[in-house]
Amino acid sequence: MLEQVTKGIKISVETSFQGLRVEHQRTYFAFGYSITIENQSSDTVQLLSRKWNIHDSLNQIEVVEGEGVIGEKPILNPKQVYTYGSYCFLTSPIGAMNGHYNMINFSTTQNFKVHIPTFQLMVPATLN
Repeated sequence: MLEQVTKGIKISVETSFQGLRVEHQRTYFAFGYSITIENQSSDTVQLLSRKWNIHDSLNQIEVVEGEGVIGEKPILNPKQVYTYGSYCFLTSPIGAMNGHYNMINFSTTQNFKVHIPTFQLMVPATLN
C-alpha cells in the first residue's frame, strides 16, 4: 500500500489488475484502485474536486478533472476516513497515476491541494 500525507490528510492507495476489456474494437488493460482518505488534522475538510494524470508505457498521458469523486464530495471530520474505488483503462500493460484533490478547510475557509502519490499500474508477471 502506498501512502502520503499532505496538510494532515493521509492518502492510501491500493491497485489491482482487473483483466482485459474490449471496447470499440480495441483491447485495454483494466486496473482498479482503492483510495482511502483519512483526516488526521484537527479541522473538518471537504473534498471538492480531483485531477488525475494517467500515464501508460506508450507515453500517452490522459488528464482527468472533475468535481468530487465517484459522484460525491465527502466531508471528513477529524479522524474520519473515506474510502472509494474506481478504475482506469490503459492501452499498455504498464502505467502509473498521480494527481491531487482540491479540498476546503472549514475552520480557515481556505482551499488547499492534497497530493495523490504516484502509483504503478502493472499486469502481474509483466517484468518476469
